[in-house]
Amino acid sequence: MLELAILGFLYDTPLHGYVLRKHIAALTGHVRPVAESTLYPAIKRLEKAGLLARATEPGSVAAPRHVLTLTEEGRSALRRRLAEPAQRDITDENHWFTVLAFLRHLDDPAAQATVLRRRLAFLEEPASFFYEGDRPLRAEELDDPFRSGILTIARATSRAELTWLRDTIASLDEAGR
Repeated sequence: MLELAILGFLYDTPLHGYVLRKHIAALTGHVRPVAESTLYPAIKRLEKAGLLARATEPGSVAAPRHVLTLTEEGRSALRRRLAEPAQRDITDENHWFTVLAFLRHLDDPAAQATVLRRRLAFLEEPASFFYEGDRPLRAEELDDPFRSGILTIARATSRAELTWLRDTIASLDEAGR
């Protein structure tokens, strides 16, 4: 998820590490804060793999600043990751939001719709946070108001997402014709 976010934000414009960290934190920070101890090793891995380039600019007040740029290979890698996200990127909400934040970088509406269909199929499967044996429990079946609340909120969120997915897939299908 972190590498996808790095590639996605750099797709549009070169950024300093500090600004990149702020952008990633705005997208995922409330759930998973981005520590320098994880961001900078990820940047180094992507740089070593030839997906990022680093240039040094003179600092306005302090030391020189490093500007990160996505290479052509990095642009291709991002599009590949978006076109074929891992299953966890489809099923984990935080990963999904990261994919969704950059899905516009896939130029093909059919490819975008394919990714959205995978999420749609996942959401259409019966599921719950709580089970009785193998049977998913519904909010109405729980006596615990807090667990019932979790399921009520999740159901409302899922319904909104399902509506958006269906509408967007239809729109992408129309654009692809």
